Amino acid sequence: MEPRITVITLGVDDLEKSVAFYRDGLGLSTEGIIGKEFEHGAVAFFDLQNGVKLAVWPRASMAADTGIALRPGGSLEFTLGHNVRSKTEVDAVMQQANGAGATVVKAAGDTFYGGYAGYFMDPDGHLWEVVYNPQMLP
Repeated sequence: MEPRITVITLGVDDLEKSVAFYRDGLGLSTEGIIGKEFEHGAVAFFDLQNGVKLAVWPRASMAADTGIALRPGGSLEFTLGHNVRSKTEVDAVMQQANGAGATVVKAAGDTFYGGYAGYFMDPDGHLWEVVYNPQMLP
């Protein structure tokens, strides 16, 4: 297997609310919800960098597609990291996410590795870390 990720799909409870959060609140580019004509097909894709996509798809549709019973998830399953170029940019993204309806879980602050980071949760409880790491600049 080649080390390549092309789509990150988040299971969500309310597709329209999630689209509004990522498109209107965080400013991610999308064509909106597609696939409504198919049972369990409604999904939205957002453009990230280098052709990578972020998808939001109803948890019920994900359960139907995989055959795994729908069950509550947990916020500590994984985090999505958004690396930025400065502490100021961390603060700006955290403020933008908060204004879009995110829950700030940990305010931005200095890290043990010489960086600066904070965490927010999207409306479905997915954790995002906004981080300035001088050794890992975008």
